[in-house]
Amino acid sequence: MEVRKIGVVGAGQMGSGIAQVAAQAGYEVVLRDLEEGYLERALTSIRRSMGKLLEKGRLDQETHDAALARISTTLHLSDLGDCDLVVEAIVEHEPAKLELFRELDGLVKPGAILASNTSSIPITRLAAGTRRPERFIGMHFMNPVPLMELVEVIRGHLTDDETAQTVLRVARRMGKTPVEVNDYPGFVSNRVLLPMINEAIQCVMEGVATPEAIDQVMKLGMNHPMGPLALADLIGLDTCLSIMEVLHRGLGDKYRPSPLLRRMVEAGLLGRKSGRGFYRYDEKGNRI
Repeated sequence: MEVRKIGVVGAGQMGSGIAQVAAQAGYEVVLRDLEEGYLERALTSIRRSMGKLLEKGRLDQETHDAALARISTTLHLSDLGDCDLVVEAIVEHEPAKLELFRELDGLVKPGAILASNTSSIPITRLAAGTRRPERFIGMHFMNPVPLMELVEVIRGHLTDDETAQTVLRVARRMGKTPVEVNDYPGFVSNRVLLPMINEAIQCVMEGVATPEAIDQVMKLGMNHPMGPLALADLIGLDTCLSIMEVLHRGLGDKYRPSPLLRRMVEAGLLGRKSGRGFYRYDEKGNRI
């Protein structure tokens, strides 16, 4: 199957990044969200990101301009009807994703592939909400999408070979390295990463060390480019909690979310996007 046009549902940090790398790869892109303001913020973010690549010489002016011209935005799911591949990148909440995929299933053309950027929810469960489970797959990008090389590709129980091979080709054309993993809660990346973040949060709660000290230990001692608590702020503490809840339900009690993580989410301390998490941030997301 040839993919020429890609739909992206959700214009947040992940969705805007996916739209950007798809457009840079030469695909026509339709980016959809619920409010015009979200779409405007996404386009601003894409322009800023691509502008940095242009300044660094990683894009030339012609490629930069052509990629931006390939991105259109919409408030209407029906505008994704002629897409060959639609990637969902909305909130990490299973009922919301299932509702979206049921609607998309009735709107997009019969041969189109539906993909979820979910970071933890089993693909087979999401695929079961559609009438095309053989053309349903997980396509889990890493954050920030324009810079991170990995895409986890997750087949559901009924995903067919053609769908998997098509998505692998699309990911490679986007400049990514796709890695196929099996359909378990959290897949590989978040099954390994989120318990580490959760344990770092537990260390804060128990007074083992300050957030700064914990992050410094992991950066200097384990050579991590970013400490786990700064990374949690980047991901969003609400998203971290959602992933831990999926892991807890699917894999057992050792994945129980830290009570401090729950309290911080309840207090609206979500990380960079709210201006405060384990650290404080300005309007541009820079740490202060």
